[in-house]
Amino acid sequence: RSKMFDLADRHPSCLFPCLGIHPTSIDGQWEEEMEKLQEHTSRKIFAIGETGIDCYWSKDYLEQQKAAFARQLELAHRLDLPVIIHSRDAAAVTLEVLRANRHLDIRGVFHAYSGSAETYREIERLGDWYIGIGGVLTFKKASIAQTVKEIPLERILLETDAPYLTPVPFRGKRNESAYIPHIAARLAELTGRAVEETAYITTDNAQKLFGI
Repeated sequence: RSKMFDLADRHPSCLFPCLGIHPTSIDGQWEEEMEKLQEHTSRKIFAIGETGIDCYWSKDYLEQQKAAFARQLELAHRLDLPVIIHSRDAAAVTLEVLRANRHLDIRGVFHAYSGSAETYREIERLGDWYIGIGGVLTFKKASIAQTVKEIPLERILLETDAPYLTPVPFRGKRNESAYIPHIAARLAELTGRAVEETAYITTDNAQKLFGI
């Protein structure tokens, strides 16, 4: 974490640090890790996350994932920060935890969204949530290409998930932020908007959510 802050300090206009415990890192000692994480909350941070639920790799610590997720939602509420949510093969459980903590008035983004339009409508009912769209949007036969047509552009953020999920035509290479325009172009094509308008609105969304 100190390396992250050192790097952000050197590039304050383009790097915005966040703190979180990724669900795939949750085990029986997650509470100790949570204590270590909170030692850094005196620093300037812009979001809590990634946090959330991952049932793709393992369900061995699912109850611990849920508890850690809820604890990080509480931290975000206390610090008045948005949350970056990782949800993989876990839509129902993720929404379950969010509903149980709706009183915290949490806001944030569902990172690398791959859910359905129906799931988005469930998310929409839970408050001030954005949807993160990345390189998968450019993949052939990607289901998200249909789903984004059902999501208002004012609710979409563009992202990379670097070094993964590199968009076409660079798929297979290391992903980087320079490829965001390719995602914007595909989103504009699918939604029938100009690229410039798409870029402006999604950038404005990010600035609003993260306060940058």
